[in-house]
Amino acid sequence: MTRAFDSERAPELDLIDDCVHCGFCLPTCPTYALWGEEMDSPRGRIVLMKTALEEGSELSPEMTEHWDRCLGCMACVTACPSGVQYDKLIEDTRAQVERNHPRTWRERLMRRALFALFPHPGRLRAIAPLARLHPLGPRVRLRSALRRLPERFPAVGERRGSVALLQGCVQRAFFGDVNEATARALAAEGFEVHAPRTPRCCGSLQLHAGEDAVPLAKEAIEALEGYDAVVVNAAGCGSGMKDYPHLLREDARWAERAERFSAKVRDATELLGAVEPRAERAPLPMKLAYHDACHLAHAQGVREQPRELLRSIPELELMEPPEWELCCGSAGIYNLVQPDAARDLGERKARNLLDTGADAIAAANPGCVLQIGAHTKGLGRELRVFHPMELLWKSIEEAGNGKC
Repeated sequence: MTRAFDSERAPELDLIDDCVHCGFCLPTCPTYALWGEEMDSPRGRIVLMKTALEEGSELSPEMTEHWDRCLGCMACVTACPSGVQYDKLIEDTRAQVERNHPRTWRERLMRRALFALFPHPGRLRAIAPLARLHPLGPRVRLRSALRRLPERFPAVGERRGSVALLQGCVQRAFFGDVNEATARALAAEGFEVHAPRTPRCCGSLQLHAGEDAVPLAKEAIEALEGYDAVVVNAAGCGSGMKDYPHLLREDARWAERAERFSAKVRDATELLGAVEPRAERAPLPMKLAYHDACHLAHAQGVREQPRELLRSIPELELMEPPEWELCCGSAGIYNLVQPDAARDLGERKARNLLDTGADAIAAANPGCVLQIGAHTKGLGRELRVFHPMELLWKSIEEAGNGKC
């Protein structure tokens, strides 16, 4: 007798049974907040996962739709008192869906186009001037998109360690200034920073969407494992790279290597939050609303470090929006494949941020930056959205002691 899921990295029954259906996840789940439907909550989706593991089960369109509607924001992981590892469950489930569920031709075409473009920074650079024509597209000049980052930034003062900076795909093509600010701020704080051109992509976009991320994960490990730490400034990438051990758990040759590698992965704010500041900060007088990127706050548990980093900047007043735990609706490719739900969440997030009265917003993920920028503009009050590392470097640079 067959079942809906195959045996390749299937969601583990032990992890499913950790859920006691208490309901603590419900108010933090964006889709449950929108629709109030049980099967569009984490515990409802977990029930469907268990059903799909039973003998004689079939992968129905209804099951797939409820999993597709999940943003993978992992707010439920933060809220769960039982420690349910929903992140691992939904990633394994999505991979099952892509292998075993026949998508419509429109869905196949859309996904094929997205994954033929986004994980390829060279292709993204080529379309940079056109990207701004899309409502969610970045405003990037071709000259900026084509600019290459130096491959090494020497440490200022006594060296604290040698780190690799993941340049990423979307981050490299559309947010090169963020990569440069990250590298220079780390160097100013005593780290020798290497920014190798490989890997072109870490595979996190694929991992979070159920596509095959294994080849890119292995390439990332091979390219970056020789450093003291691997620094990431895109929350989705950091989350995916810290999940390599789960992705490669059934590969005898790579499982232990992935464990060692992922133990070195740090968000840039996480790394700097673990050391004493050295570089002087100049004042940046502004009211700044901080947005918690889901894959940083929930998937990685990095919440206080970015705030402390921003509070270290003189005259910067940090504002906290309501409903911080709810996703902005970007979520990798979600705002492209589930545009209606993403729009509702984007507007909700933008209103909450604008209601703080802030002059600007900080967010540590490129998708969040684009989503929030588009929806604040749509509400008639577009605010500049910075990466925290951009503000840190601006403060250090204006203090005049961060040259490297």
